[in-house]
Amino acid sequence: MPALRNGSGLSTATKFGWAALATAMAATPALAAEQAARYPTKPVRMIVPLAAGGTTDIVARIVAQGYTEGLGQPVVVDNRPGAGGTIGAGLVARATPDGYTLLFHSVSLATAVPLYKLPYDPVKDFIGVVPVGQSFYVAAVHPTVPVQTIHELISLARAKPKQISLSHAGTGTITHLAVELFMANTKTQFLLVPFKGGNPALAALVGGQVQAIFNPIAEILPMVRAGGKVRTLAVTAPNRVPELPDVPTLAESGFPGATVTTINGVYAPTGTPKAIVDRLNAEFNRMVKLPEVQERFRSQGLVPLGGTSAELTEYLRTSVERWSKVVKDAGIKLQ
Repeated sequence: MPALRNGSGLSTATKFGWAALATAMAATPALAAEQAARYPTKPVRMIVPLAAGGTTDIVARIVAQGYTEGLGQPVVVDNRPGAGGTIGAGLVARATPDGYTLLFHSVSLATAVPLYKLPYDPVKDFIGVVPVGQSFYVAAVHPTVPVQTIHELISLARAKPKQISLSHAGTGTITHLAVELFMANTKTQFLLVPFKGGNPALAALVGGQVQAIFNPIAEILPMVRAGGKVRTLAVTAPNRVPELPDVPTLAESGFPGATVTTINGVYAPTGTPKAIVDRLNAEFNRMVKLPEVQERFRSQGLVPLGGTSAELTEYLRTSVERWSKVVKDAGIKLQ
């Protein structure tokens, strides 16, 4: 039997088909809004693409605990280390964008771009949920090194290119990239000694196996407080920090281009409903104002932040641009 046609030339069956599609499309935003309003209705997985026990993992668990209390559903930290954090990040990039799979990551989400062949694009495949905490690095030397200021260290390194040993947390890490940025801005060449992590790099400095270091403040502070184990010369933060009030910044020392701050943040797959992102963002901004949360962050050497989704998304974009240039200019390649 031929299809019935109306005055517009469309068959009745076709017209009904288009009408059903239009109804479904109109219902989609309403359905998404309803799902977001009920979110979460089941446990949320927060993937940390690094090994358990490090600063990023510790802070992720602080965030997960606060989210669990505020959202009324368990937020479970799932450590998926490997390949510079790209394995765990890839899992989130491929996850259903429904708010039930999140990523807690550092600036390494951006620095991986020029170093690895990625199966995802951090800028296109992730949306920032909330900036969580900010950290920075401390330039220090072994007490036997005959310098008292960052300018004296620079002068020594210029006089002895590639003879002053400087340890960092490993080739391609943000600590390594911060050192490369420092050398480019100060026109120096250190003998770089990579280690598998910041703590082994610091142990080598304390033991006198190397002469200088760039190290996260959370790791080096105990040695500073112990007295006499290291000599701090500068911080990479934009302003002086309360924990080291007498230590100048690289910016005030005349090298603003060497300023480095890193941000830990919560990310979601692109396409996650805005209402869910907003809910998660608001919950963290409420949480970060609690004195006990701020104290736990500071105990890890992090400045508690909070802020908007757009701010974290823009930080990711600009970080990819900045560190891609540093990697290219320094000729860094991973084996």
